[in-house]
Amino acid sequence: MLQHEKKIYEYEETIAKFKKQHQENPLLSEAELNKLEKKLNELKKKVYSNLSPWERVGISRHPSRPKTTDYIKNLCEEFHEINGDRLYRDDPAIICGLAKIEGVKFMIIGQEKGSDTESRLKHNFGMPYPEGYRKAMRCMQMAAKFHLPVLCLLDTPGAYPGLEAEERGQGAAIAQNLFEMARLPTPIIIVLIGEGCSGGALGIGVGDAIGMLEHSYYAVISPEGCASILWKKDASKNETAAATLKMHAENLLDFEIIDEMIKEPLGGAHHDPATVYANVKKYVLDQWEGLKSIPTEVLIEQRYQKFRHMGRVAVADDI
Repeated sequence: MLQHEKKIYEYEETIAKFKKQHQENPLLSEAELNKLEKKLNELKKKVYSNLSPWERVGISRHPSRPKTTDYIKNLCEEFHEINGDRLYRDDPAIICGLAKIEGVKFMIIGQEKGSDTESRLKHNFGMPYPEGYRKAMRCMQMAAKFHLPVLCLLDTPGAYPGLEAEERGQGAAIAQNLFEMARLPTPIIIVLIGEGCSGGALGIGVGDAIGMLEHSYYAVISPEGCASILWKKDASKNETAAATLKMHAENLLDFEIIDEMIKEPLGGAHHDPATVYANVKKYVLDQWEGLKSIPTEVLIEQRYQKFRHMGRVAVADDI
């Protein structure tokens, strides 16, 4: 349970107890129960309309928030996984495969965190190794060969920072992906479904259309990482860092980092996953309709210019 949801859950439990008692020995009228339900809805709207950036980070990390495998199951009629980078091994932190969404063929590439202890360990908590990025690029090049659009689902706290990852070329693998994705001759659609942290996210995040779920975040570093650098591991500064980073969808729309914010149900995707799946599917298919007729040369140039012009620099008048 997230901290800001504590009052809501307590209110829900109280109403559930009243309803159970009402069936056995009516204490409240139907009108009084309806009044309690109305107050609960008002409480939800009040709480969820005043979320701080740090509270929204909690939503993006919620254990029940839909993961890449959930989107694959609920968006696709068909999915055939592709494994291995042909150099070292398969990396379960990145899932790749051929898919069909409403009859349209896609190459789907997504970072998978896992949903319980066993699967989280298997998928390394969504932190890819170099072979994961190389597998992703192998699949992207396959998609380009067969003229298939690429759909990338971003959800990672960052690329795996361990020694073995560095020994196998973590930085080079991510850099190579940035270079190759910038000139990949097929449409690339990006959707941020949870955490989009650092180069770990950007390693499969260069695309023609970038959508972002309302309570996801996209930043060069996690709030905790930012706080540990700027305020010497003062955990109380996590909230300050989350607000300062300006890493949520409405901020990134203003900075022209992303193209669209995809709405979530009240309180976050975990409260109504079916609505989120429908919203993401609509976004993906709408973007495909707009991208499929653009000539390849124009598509690549637009993608390059899109990333080339990201970022704003304020210069003082006296400099």
